[in-house]
Parts: sequence; C-alpha cells; structure tokens
Amino acid sequence: MISRWTVVVDRDDLTKTDVLHDELPGLPELDDCEVLLRVDRVGLTANNVTYGVIGDVIGYWRFFPTTAEGRGVIPLWGFADVVESTVDALPAGTRVYGYLPMSSHLVVRPKLTSSGFVDAAEHRTDLPSVYNSYLITTSDPAYDPRLEDLQVLYRPLFMTSFLLADQLVDNDCYGARTVVISSASSKTAFGTAQCLRDKGVRLVGLTSPRNVEFTKSLGLYDTVLPYDAAVDVEPTVYLDFSGSADVRSALHDRLGEALVKDISIGLTHQAASQDARSQFFFAPDQLRKRTADWGSAGLAERFGEAWRGFTAQAGDWVGIARHSGPDELIDVWQAVLRGRANPDTADVITF
Repeated sequence: MISRWTVVVDRDDLTKTDVLHDELPGLPELDDCEVLLRVDRVGLTANNVTYGVIGDVIGYWRFFPTTAEGRGVIPLWGFADVVESTVDALPAGTRVYGYLPMSSHLVVRPKLTSSGFVDAAEHRTDLPSVYNSYLITTSDPAYDPRLEDLQVLYRPLFMTSFLLADQLVDNDCYGARTVVISSASSKTAFGTAQCLRDKGVRLVGLTSPRNVEFTKSLGLYDTVLPYDAAVDVEPTVYLDFSGSADVRSALHDRLGEALVKDISIGLTHQAASQDARSQFFFAPDQLRKRTADWGSAGLAERFGEAWRGFTAQAGDWVGIARHSGPDELIDVWQAVLRGRANPDTADVITF
C-alpha cells in the first residue's frame, strides 16, 4: 500500500488545518510525459504565510489545487525525488529542488530545460514561471548536499532579497540616504540587508523589543531599533516586511516628504496592505527585467556569487530545528502563523 497525504488550510482562516489521507494499492498510473515526485525535505518560514494571505491576489492557491471545498494547499520550497516517471531524462532517483505542496507526493508534467524542467501542467501555464521551474541537483552549480537545510530555508527568500536589493541599487536607492527595514529579524529582511551592505546607504532595522539583541548580533544593520523608536528624518526608503499599518503610518507621519519610497514585501502581520502609499514588490517582475538585461547565465552568475557569500555566514546566524511528518508540519505552521517562531531558529521538515 502507498500512503499519501496532503495538509489543507481554510482559505479564510489559516489557523484551521486538516490532513487528507489517501491509501493506494500501488503507485498511481501516470499519463505520458508525467512524473511522480515524493516530497522529501522542505523549509517553513513567514514567507509561506504570505502565500496564504495573498493567495487570491497573486494566484498562490492555484499551484496545487485541492477538491476540498474552501480549503487550499500552501506552497513550500524544498527537495523531492522522482519515484515514477514516463520521461526518460528523469528516471527514478532524480533529485530536484523547487516549489512543492504541503503534501507527500506531486505529479508534474515536465518540459525539460538546461538545468531541470518546467511543470507544464495546464493549470500552471499562466502562473509566474519562477514558481514552475525545478532544478535537477546534478545540474545546479549552487547545490551542495551538505547545505540542503540552508537551501530549503534561505534560497527562495534570498532570491527575493537579492532581487529587492538589486531593484534599489538599480534605481540609485531612489535618492535615499537611509533604508529602513521592518521585521528586521526575519530571514528575507536580513538577507536584503546583507545584499545592501556597502551600497552607500545607512541600514536601519526595526523589530520587536524581544528581537533587538538577536538582530544586532547579525552585524548587518548600522542601527537596530524597536518599533516605537523614532527614526532620523532624512531621505529614506522603507522596506516593509511586516505589513503593519501602525508602523507605516508612524513612519509617514514622522518622515513626511523625506520618505521617498515605501515598498511592501512581506506580510508577517497577515494583512495585505490596501494603503495607496505603499508599492508592492513582486520579485518575478525584477527577475524578468534582469534576465533581459543580463541573460539567464549572467543572472545565475550574479545570484550565485551573492548566494555563496550569504551561505558562508548564514549557518552561524540561525540554528536548524528539524521536524518530521504532517502532524509536526502543522505544529510548525501554527507557530509561524502566530508569530511564535524564534528568530534564531529555523524549521526544516522531512516527509
């Protein structure tokens, strides 16, 4: 018997979860050009909460559809292994990295590329291509089997960090002298700070009082302040990883016209911003621009250099907490959802 499972969440109340089990007498029969993946290892961070909060806005609920009414499947980043295949170039045992469901298995319809494949399943064809691409580990120059935990945790976040910092640098930081970053202890936020080091701007991290010391210990920010502290009035870009309306309003009130740009990225407060003063950063847009500017190889080279610099330090910043199976996956989801996850640990789940 083959046991398959999927964790679904209520699309209107992300705290409500359920595990759907499916017992099969054997591996499912695949159509031509289909491959069955067995999900092996994933990371779970506040970034995954964002997928649920704005699932209808960007289309995140559509990647891994479920027949459970009113429910959805949260996407994760991680590694999976081919267990059944009708594609000669992807035999059983092939290990891939990419966008995966909260589920033990995934059927994909690969369209081969130089580094892996794109899932050409019909329901994914009009969704952002960055989420449809899978890397074969043996063709990925950035892959290191010793660093799989760091990759599932940081690589998708760091790509956002890399592209966000690149957009700022590409626009001369919009004339700002300071970049203020909220949720400064979060992984995407401090990845962005790392990419902006030595770019000619002062980096100010805002965080909750309990996370001030940890955020200072990273050594990435010029100044770390609790949320209720006043920032200096000078030309400033605000990178909003928290989605907090109160923090945004306080900054606008204090800085006035000195706030030259307000960019919303993360939603750790679980509320999609409706504030017209904030511009939403969508990483695939900058990815498309830089692919056109530099070519795929040029982009991969620049990202690879930044990624290696980041991973050389990241292992010292955060400890890895390891979990296993759907029940522990749900426990981690609930902790991250409620903001109870510690900034100095990161969660990896094996299936």
